[in-house]
Amino acid sequence: MPHPLMKRKYWIFDMDGTLTLAQHDFIAMRQALGLPGHQTILESLAELPEAEAAPKRIQLNKIELEIASQAQAAEGATDLLDYLRHQNAQIGILTRNSLQNIEVTLRAAGLWDYFSVENLVSRDCVPPKPHPAGIERLLTQWQGLPTDAVMVGDYLYDLQAGRAAQTSTIYIDPSKKFNHREYADVCIAELHELLS
Repeated sequence: MPHPLMKRKYWIFDMDGTLTLAQHDFIAMRQALGLPGHQTILESLAELPEAEAAPKRIQLNKIELEIASQAQAAEGATDLLDYLRHQNAQIGILTRNSLQNIEVTLRAAGLWDYFSVENLVSRDCVPPKPHPAGIERLLTQWQGLPTDAVMVGDYLYDLQAGRAAQTSTIYIDPSKKFNHREYADVCIAELHELLS
């Protein structure tokens, strides 16, 4: 029997490590970009003078596109998306990736046809997670309420964004460590758990 949250009408997914298998080595990426290890990449770039940040952003896009081109769907992703589509749920993506990377990733993983372009929210159009602006944008677009929405992700920022937007949060962690469980309403190791 599907999880009770499956009755919700509005579903917002993180992409990498949630709908697709995690492939990013953020430590190696920070080293390649010459960024400090104590901070996330986007926040580090935001603190640099634009003349210094601009070439690093170009380099970051190249690294991300290479990773995106090799994307694979996570276990249970297509089954879950098929179920939600059959239930006429609205589904969207909120990622700290660029819009170009969303398309390359979803096409490589065979998930592109599940989404409408207007439901893909990237760092290009809203402040990145954990800011809730992306969730709020999608819910406004869908004319939906947070109480009927779910944010699904594999990282702290996904869960914090969901909490800030007052949606339910689903935390996916294949390791089952759930280091950020205090921000999650539901913890799962794989997406198909929501359907059984």
